[in-house]
Amino acid sequence: MIPILSKNNSADFQGEISGFVVLINKAPDWTSFDVVKKIRNIVRVKKVGHGGTLDPFATGLLLVGVGRGTKELTQLSALSKTYRAVIRFGRQSDTYDRTGKISAEKDISALTEQAIAGAVHSMSGKIMQIPPMYSARRKNGVRLYKLARKNIEVERRPVEVSIERADILKWQAPFLEMLLQVSKGTYIRSYAFDLGTLLGVGALLQELERVSIDNFHLNDSFSLEEFEKFWKRQGSDIVWK
Repeated sequence: MIPILSKNNSADFQGEISGFVVLINKAPDWTSFDVVKKIRNIVRVKKVGHGGTLDPFATGLLLVGVGRGTKELTQLSALSKTYRAVIRFGRQSDTYDRTGKISAEKDISALTEQAIAGAVHSMSGKIMQIPPMYSARRKNGVRLYKLARKNIEVERRPVEVSIERADILKWQAPFLEMLLQVSKGTYIRSYAFDLGTLLGVGALLQELERVSIDNFHLNDSFSLEEFEKFWKRQGSDIVWK
């Protein structure tokens, strides 16, 4: 069995291994590939990958496979994920988040928490979601974000996803803080866009933090700095097989 490495079980990580999966807390402004590259440099193993991309502005839990641990990523990436999201109403952007170019602004003075709660309820369970243009999905073999950067928008087929949990944590106009547990393939940026559209005021994703992937939790994850220090202490005792 491939070990899952977290801050809770790092003391038992030693001896012969063929690979592992490590829980990493991704910092803002890092791409998921940046994290993979950093860990590859730390462990000096070429075969490293991640399960479940996080956008650069997003933070939180990223599962990284090393060696034969990469084979576990397909199964792990299919697990449900939980996010803390902050949605800003009254603005839309081309990327559906705060990093994009603002495309519309609307007055939200009439928006109420009751109306928001009703819209959130109607968007629970199984829903159809259109992937954003700024995403890694492919159209005729080309990544959508590459087309978007050329100002080319193409038709995208709606995909069925599941909003398993949608809790409103705080409403302080224009910001709504939520806890969202969703199925694989759900775009929280698209959820924010669709929620704003349903309410007639537009919305974008202001903040995003992945707090868990099934039973793996952000609180148990290493920062990259913590993992590097751990590996410097522990790495010499590990034998690759």
